[in-house]
Amino acid sequence: MSNLDLIQGTLHVLVLRSLAGESRHGYQIARWVRERTGGDLRIEEGALYPALHRLIRRGWVAWEWGTSENNRRAKFYRLTPKGRRQLQKEVERWRRYATAMGAVLAEDQA
Repeated sequence: MSNLDLIQGTLHVLVLRSLAGESRHGYQIARWVRERTGGDLRIEEGALYPALHRLIRRGWVAWEWGTSENNRRAKFYRLTPKGRRQLQKEVERWRRYATAMGAVLAEDQA
């Protein structure tokens, strides 16, 4: 299956969800999304870092310097309490959206 284009608004929820369990640096975020979706969704570097900056400005994500698995200095991003609350809202919104789309796409409803 080819990569799916990201629907507008999905990038923020993907990044927030990737940070729900632990702090990650940028490459780890992109890899988590790719692995979690079986390669169907990929976040390109040119989209990831501007999204992270927006999430930081909104107070949903914070960062600190750390050492990567390659012993390189890297920014590690984490959810803030405000970001955790926003993630809960986004998850609920996307579940409603998926349910509604499922109803629209159901063949017995034609």
